[in-house]
Amino acid sequence: MPDFDNTNRSYQHQFIRQNSAMLKSIYGTTEVEPYWIADMDFQVAEPVTAELQRLVDRGRYAYEMVGDEVFSAPTSWFQRRHQLGLNPQRFIMAPGVLSAMSLIVRELTNEGDKVLTQIPVYHQFRKLINSANRTLVTNPLINDERNDGKNGYRMDFADLEQKFTDGVKVMILCNPHNPVGRVWQENELQQVLELADKYDVTIISDEIHADILLHNNRFTSLVSLLQKQQKPSKHIALLGSPAKTFGMQGIATGFIYIEDQALHQRFNSLLESMYLNHGNALSSYATIAAYTHGDAWLDQMLAYLENSLSWITEFIEKELPGVVLSQPEGTYQIWLNFEQSGFSAEQIKQALVAAGMGLSPGGWFQSDNDFYFRMNIAAPLAPMQQGFQQLKQQLSAKAID
Repeated sequence: MPDFDNTNRSYQHQFIRQNSAMLKSIYGTTEVEPYWIADMDFQVAEPVTAELQRLVDRGRYAYEMVGDEVFSAPTSWFQRRHQLGLNPQRFIMAPGVLSAMSLIVRELTNEGDKVLTQIPVYHQFRKLINSANRTLVTNPLINDERNDGKNGYRMDFADLEQKFTDGVKVMILCNPHNPVGRVWQENELQQVLELADKYDVTIISDEIHADILLHNNRFTSLVSLLQKQQKPSKHIALLGSPAKTFGMQGIATGFIYIEDQALHQRFNSLLESMYLNHGNALSSYATIAAYTHGDAWLDQMLAYLENSLSWITEFIEKELPGVVLSQPEGTYQIWLNFEQSGFSAEQIKQALVAAGMGLSPGGWFQSDNDFYFRMNIAAPLAPMQQGFQQLKQQLSAKAID
């Protein structure tokens, strides 16, 4: 049984989330629990560790041909977990999801072309668009904050269509959505697809969080909609990686899945020409082990996340009534709104740091509201409980002041 409560940090590391310079630059101190970056503070699945140990024990790191299993393993995984039938011949290996996305954007557009994202959204999307000298266009999500325990975020299709009519070339879709936690339903994705086809917009679908599903929510890949169309498609329907699912950010590669044969060949040739379409032996064999033997670990990890989320939800409702938690349907991020707390945005920021909670400011995700913060809950529960209790104390003290 994995020990997700393990808080031991005596091992040697240089993890970004605990980097002193990073913490000081963001929070002015190193005395915070690092809930600001989207990776796990859990030990990886034992089959992954065992496979890496097998490779290390050989003591040899010669050129190695891993074979087709590196794609057949995720093919079987998607069938088991999501009832999604994929063709292992339609995968392309890439260094990572962001590098793959950057290459695709640059290949499909010219400088100055418009690329759309739905905000608030993962901040690296903005960086890769701007660094390619493309024009960032945003389609803000609508937040109907609800009191029934459900996530109130939805797409603004009227605004999306208007943006498409203004010459958008590419849309980056985030499903499940980081940071708001929506797992887009089939009817929502169908509307996006119909609009994209109508206005000749290519969709790049980032589905790296596909396996992090909470409370019986089901994931629908854009691939499944394209398969129903049974016609050539210009969309890049799946960018993924074992990184988020298994906590392998430091060793994982990414993959591109393209259903259309001609489009697949185009991008496979592109990555092959740059010698980017292969991983090293460690990452490749770890990927195979994770997707082949990682089901039980993932199920236990998701159950742990759900328990942590239940505790956090109950605590906020009882002890922090001015804080709104958008219940995530997927991902291990929670999106918190302190607007009704009665405190200024600066006071909230100060209280979080004083409580030892290092959260990501909403402004990183192009939220126009400084009261929003993202928190990564893929971490041991006890320190999170302590942090929320200390946050209550800090806010109570500020209320007295």
